[in-house]
Amino acid sequence: MFNLETTHDPAVWERILVSLPTTHALQSWNWGEFKSRWGWQAERLLWFKHDTPVAAAQILRRAIPRTPWSFLYVSKGPALDYGNPALAAQVLADLESYARRTRALFIKIDPDVPRAYGEPQSSQPLEPVGQATLDLLAQRGWRFSPEQIQFRNTVVINLTPEPEALLEAMKPKWRYNIRLAERKGVTIRPGSAADLPAFYAMYAQTAARDGFLIRPAAYYQDVWQRFLAAGQAELLLASVEGQVVSGLILFIFGPTAWYMYGASTGQRRETMPNHLLQWAAICRARDRHCYTYDMWGAPDVFDDSDRLAGVYRFKSGFGGQVVQGLGAFDYPVNRPMYWGFTTALPRLRVWMKRRGEDS
Repeated sequence: MFNLETTHDPAVWERILVSLPTTHALQSWNWGEFKSRWGWQAERLLWFKHDTPVAAAQILRRAIPRTPWSFLYVSKGPALDYGNPALAAQVLADLESYARRTRALFIKIDPDVPRAYGEPQSSQPLEPVGQATLDLLAQRGWRFSPEQIQFRNTVVINLTPEPEALLEAMKPKWRYNIRLAERKGVTIRPGSAADLPAFYAMYAQTAARDGFLIRPAAYYQDVWQRFLAAGQAELLLASVEGQVVSGLILFIFGPTAWYMYGASTGQRRETMPNHLLQWAAICRARDRHCYTYDMWGAPDVFDDSDRLAGVYRFKSGFGGQVVQGLGAFDYPVNRPMYWGFTTALPRLRVWMKRRGEDS
């Protein structure tokens, strides 16, 4: 019913990917090429029905040190219409076969499919397609992964209303802070590749202040420069009296913009630069004909115990909607070794992070 092919043509891949549902920047050709420079190998699979492309999966392969095994990862994919149960089942079956054929210990997928909308509630119904996808994964032996690499939940803003309506949808204090920043002389300008070293220094400062680990500068310079050069990213910088105090990098792919990286010096907070910076990013995404602005990350637990609680309070004021995702799922090829590996995986990833090799 569905024909499976591989492609090595970036133009073909990008053209097909943006035409599919649930397309994501982490499935883009550029992301695969970037990861290929940092210990991964990328292969792109396409599914066709009567010469019409219906699904795509960019598979990243990583060797497990000192073993003949590898593991596979389809980051924020595969891309397809999950409301088509026959197609979803075929894609999963082909990914399972691919993992067995290539001697993978397991394959991880991270379908960009909503589980539910809004903050979790005890009586909250699941989205029908999300529920059907969860049922299909369980039937086929996939398990919710103990290692969630990307954010499971996020906040998404619908960009189709006019700017005035977008402002009106925000919390009053957020609208006030945007106007306050303008009155206080905060300015926003587009950045270029020449600004990336300074942006990384600010990003490192943010990481040290907020207590999260980051990778070496070369890693970020590689991905940022690659996406900027391709027109798939934009750097925006906020300044007060000529001094850059914060910035962000948007990824733009298909109809969506993602707030992928944010950084600040922590100075001149009273001028509310980050509120105006986010508003500028929203407006820029609209200028780029995006329909949605993904703020990239919301808590797993919506209370103060979650490490993203403070960030979520900031994001929630801009009028977006919480989207609860399915999360990542693993298909173990060798189940005994998989259980052992997933027990040791957190320790391995700590070691890889210290070496700057984590993904």
